[in-house]
Amino acid sequence: MCFNSLQHICLSQKQWKGLLHGDSDLVFKKPKPPPNLPSVEEIYRVANIVLKEKAPGYRIRRAREEDLGRVMEINRLSLPENYPPYFFHDLWERYKDAFYVAESPEGEVVGYIMCRVERKPGFFRHFMVKSGHIVSIAVMEGHRRRGLGYGLMAYALKGLYESYGCEETYLEVRVTNKPAINLYEKLGYIVVKIAYRYYLDGEDAYVMARPLP
Repeated sequence: MCFNSLQHICLSQKQWKGLLHGDSDLVFKKPKPPPNLPSVEEIYRVANIVLKEKAPGYRIRRAREEDLGRVMEINRLSLPENYPPYFFHDLWERYKDAFYVAESPEGEVVGYIMCRVERKPGFFRHFMVKSGHIVSIAVMEGHRRRGLGYGLMAYALKGLYESYGCEETYLEVRVTNKPAINLYEKLGYIVVKIAYRYYLDGEDAYVMARPLP
C-alpha cells in the first residue's frame, strides 16, 4: 500500500499499524550500533600504540596547504576515484581539523584522509544530524600494513567529533574491498545500505556508518 506526500512511499501492513499507533521504529526502522562500540577516544589511544609499534618514525599530522599537491598525487596513484584540484582545496579550507596526512620517517607524505561535515537525516536517529563524511582515504603501496590507515581514521574521527560536533560518521566503500571493510568494522562501522552502481565502473558500494563518539 502506498501514499503520497513529498515523495512516493510504500509501507507494509505492519508499518501502517506502526504509523497509526505512533511507533516510528516500525515505519522507518533504524539500524542499531554494534555492541561494544569503541569510543573515539579509545580508537585514538589504540591508534597511537599501533603506530608506535608498527610504524616507528612515521607521524600523522594535520595537512598543510603545501601538502595538497602530494595528496592529489597519492589520490591519482592509489585510487580510481579522483577529484579536481579545487575539491581538495575546498575541503582543506573548510575542514582542516579533519584533513590529515601520514608522513614517513624521511618526511615524505605517504597517505591522507579528507572529510566534510554534512547536515543530513541520521542513520541511527529519526531526525537531522551533523554527520562526518569520510570522503577519501589512501596510503601509498609500500607503506601499508603499518597501521597508517587506522591512524588516519582515528585522527579524523577525533577531529570530526571534537572540532565539528559530529554526531555520526559515514563512508562509502567498494563491496569487493575486503581489507577496507575489515578496517572500518574494527572502527565500529556497520553496513547501513547498499548504493547500487555507485562507482563509475558500475561497482556497488556499501554505505557504512557509526554514531559518535
